[in-house]
Amino acid sequence: MSNIVAIVGRPNVGKSTLFNRLIGQRKAIVDETAGVTRDRIYGQSDWNGIEFSVIDTGGYVLNSDDIFEEEIRKQVIIAIEEADVILFVVDVTSGITDMDSEVAHILRKSNKRVLLVVNKVDNATRYHDSFEFFNLGLGEPWCISSINGSGTGDLLDELVTPFEKVTLEEDSPDVPRISIVGRPNVGKSSLINAFIGEERNIVTPIAGTTRDAVHTRYNKFGHDFFLIDTAGLRKKSKVSEDLEFYSVLRSIRAIENSDVCVLIIDATQGFEAQDMSIFQLIIRNRKGVVLVVNKWDLVEKGNKTVAEYTGAIQQRIAPFKDVPIVFASALTKQRIFKVIEEAAQVFENRKQRIPTSKLNEVVLEAVEAYPPPAHKGKYVRIKYATQLPTHSPSFALFCNLPQYVKEPYKRYIENKLRESFNFSGVPIQLFFRQK
Repeated sequence: MSNIVAIVGRPNVGKSTLFNRLIGQRKAIVDETAGVTRDRIYGQSDWNGIEFSVIDTGGYVLNSDDIFEEEIRKQVIIAIEEADVILFVVDVTSGITDMDSEVAHILRKSNKRVLLVVNKVDNATRYHDSFEFFNLGLGEPWCISSINGSGTGDLLDELVTPFEKVTLEEDSPDVPRISIVGRPNVGKSSLINAFIGEERNIVTPIAGTTRDAVHTRYNKFGHDFFLIDTAGLRKKSKVSEDLEFYSVLRSIRAIENSDVCVLIIDATQGFEAQDMSIFQLIIRNRKGVVLVVNKWDLVEKGNKTVAEYTGAIQQRIAPFKDVPIVFASALTKQRIFKVIEEAAQVFENRKQRIPTSKLNEVVLEAVEAYPPPAHKGKYVRIKYATQLPTHSPSFALFCNLPQYVKEPYKRYIENKLRESFNFSGVPIQLFFRQK
């Protein structure tokens, strides 16, 4: 048994709050607005030494014209099929609603183990109100308050009783994390769906569809990594809603916790100021980067279109121009696996270690060909270089007067390193130290 638990129910009953409590971190966005959670969100939990996966789902709604509700409903059905145990969450303050009865009917047909969880029971009066939920025909209700944690211990005891002790695959820290980032509506979720070959993330023409950072394990064609779908990043001045603010926070945190970021650009709009801001954010966090020009199928192409586009992008991102650029289309699946290959290569470039002897050969040769300019009649002498034990490539160059080494010379050394070693898509840090 894989020990998978799905949390389902209608909107605003406290599913994401319970999910956050079970996994012990604020991973899912919680807000009073109905319909905040859209995609399936996965997390890991353990109780009494037994580990299990938890799936948070969006609120189940029927007979709605909303474009999102239909997609959320599909995601809930998939989660029910995936899970071994289902936590059906209801709200004691509103009693049994028609929607609760509909969901209960679906769960009875699923032949899965279902635990009826009555949420928001935070006093004795409400405990008595919970008896009404026996009418749903799903056995004894478990009274909890997910916001303060009361009753969750007994619920978890019951939940893990039939589970076997397993080690979850997500615990492997060596698996690369690749974040898909960009402005709203550039095709991030579509690209991930194209990669994995299924409708994993909700895709609509409406900007801001994805809200949480959604993790997906990709294990195909000899590649193994986590793909992280993020919410679109807009200018700060444009972010007005609390919901979007939290979505942006999740996206920035996803960038900080990833190894490689795939920055998606809309081919029909070009490389805009906001794309540049996201690119700078990736570089500041010292992450590997691959630029993907999506919706390439919509662009009228001539003989020099790719070269002109590439030149325009490199001009914008200068001086760090050593970045792989892939022209793709998530809709037609044009060159999408090229994106995967480039991201995997950038990850390898980022973690490579260069022997000190080889490094010094390159650095000292570069210094001999073009020594640092003299400053106030004093000459800088670079003696040797070594790679520092950091996550991203960092090099220490020891010299007599490090304060006189200016930015243009640092870029010269960096370019020489890039010529000799493959650091494509990876920011390099150079530190000049006194020796």
